[in-house]
Amino acid sequence: MRLTDAEKTAVLSLWGKVSGNLEALGGEVLARMFSSYPQCRTYFAHLDVSPGSADLQVHGAKILGAIGEAAKHLDDFDQALWKLSDLHAYNLRVDPGNFKLLSHSIQTVLASHFPEEFTPETHAAWDKYLAAVSAVLVSKYR
Repeated sequence: MRLTDAEKTAVLSLWGKVSGNLEALGGEVLARMFSSYPQCRTYFAHLDVSPGSADLQVHGAKILGAIGEAAKHLDDFDQALWKLSDLHAYNLRVDPGNFKLLSHSIQTVLASHFPEEFTPETHAAWDKYLAAVSAVLVSKYR
């Protein structure tokens, strides 16, 4: 899945605002996901998943950091995310459907924190971007 130049610009522009606050935003993403989709907690039994916990903030920052790392490689997701793809498919064995739930939670948090920037065009670009990231992460499951 290729992003257009306009979509790349939309992703990178909003990422510039997100990148300075990874722990708080990442913790909120995970708290929202666990609240909305409690079945996702299965993979995080070793963490304190209560809203605002340090565990959620640290792990949420890791997740958003990986999303940001992928944003540096918008033309080569496979190369940028191959280690994470292997980890999730072979070691963690995360249900591939959870990536879609995470993507939805990410977009909800972005929309709530950056309402002016999260235009319909930006929303569409992020939806496409996160779908592409998810596709790479689940590619090793086949």
